[in-house]
Amino acid sequence: MTFEEGRALFPVLERIAYLNAGTFGPLPRPVADAVTAGVARDLAEGRTGIPYFEDTIRLRAEVRSRIAALVRAESEQVALTTSTSEGCAIVLRGLGLDRGDEIVTTTDEHFGLLGPLATSDATVVVVEPDPERILAAVTPRTRLIATSQVLWTTGALLPLAELRERSGVPVLADGAQSVGAIPAGANCLDFLTISGQKWLCGPDSTGALVVRDPERLALTSPSYFAQSRHEPDGTLVAHPDARRFESGWWSPGVLRGMLAALALRPEWAYDRGAEAAAACRALLAPRVELVTPAAAATLVAFRPEEKSADVVARLQAAEVHVRELPGRGLVRASCGWWTSDDDLERLVAALDP
Repeated sequence: MTFEEGRALFPVLERIAYLNAGTFGPLPRPVADAVTAGVARDLAEGRTGIPYFEDTIRLRAEVRSRIAALVRAESEQVALTTSTSEGCAIVLRGLGLDRGDEIVTTTDEHFGLLGPLATSDATVVVVEPDPERILAAVTPRTRLIATSQVLWTTGALLPLAELRERSGVPVLADGAQSVGAIPAGANCLDFLTISGQKWLCGPDSTGALVVRDPERLALTSPSYFAQSRHEPDGTLVAHPDARRFESGWWSPGVLRGMLAALALRPEWAYDRGAEAAAACRALLAPRVELVTPAAAATLVAFRPEEKSADVVARLQAAEVHVRELPGRGLVRASCGWWTSDDDLERLVAALDP
């Protein structure tokens, strides 16, 4: 697939310079078609019958397998969820942390991770997102390092595999801004959360949780998909793998939509995304204060002289879609494998008052 053929899969790119995949990725036509066909099938034939449910179970297994291949994990380590936030909550509940335990996190985390952290009985230790400061905060009471592979604020990369190796402490990686944007391996991490609707350009309310050792987490909120067998009193035999943590139903159309999203990614997706982000940083550097480091992922954040909300509104009026980071005075552009040079030039042109 050529770059032009890839862009043609996204009708929205015909009009909008879409630089906000860090919130929602642009929706590809094959994904929309798969979801729409699924709803039409359900409307005409109903959501019933053994073949219907058997096909859904088969599709769930195929999605797990495709996600596992993407992050270099085993399909038995993958649970389907509805979001990164839900994946974080499953881990925080399942670890059974008590008062006196500590979790180390950073000042630059999204509420998708911070919310679940706040519900834990453990003490949350917050430090700057610097590897040495994270390691310095680890004590004998530290039970978990919980942070992002890619910071949603600046696009900076954190060396989580190195942090795990040097600290000896399990790591929960918020993968919302990494999986699909950069090569993100789960094999050196304990827990990795995935958002399906961001860089993977999948349907809404999709995600996954990768658990290196499923036996390590307690099952605290079982859905129907958690069990292989249950008794009338509710006693259950949980699946021996990460399926025990699956939170609920994905319709067949959504499952096929996610498979379509994973299948359409070109081999050159990571390289093109990195090139677009580098080009974006180079174009913006003479004009605004960049806060994104040189060694970064595909997010490019900058501090404009005007109010960030005003800048974002002006860009949107010019059909250039970026994101304001509330409370930080920052504007963030997300550069994907579909981002063109023209998209970036439109961004720069629209920045001029």
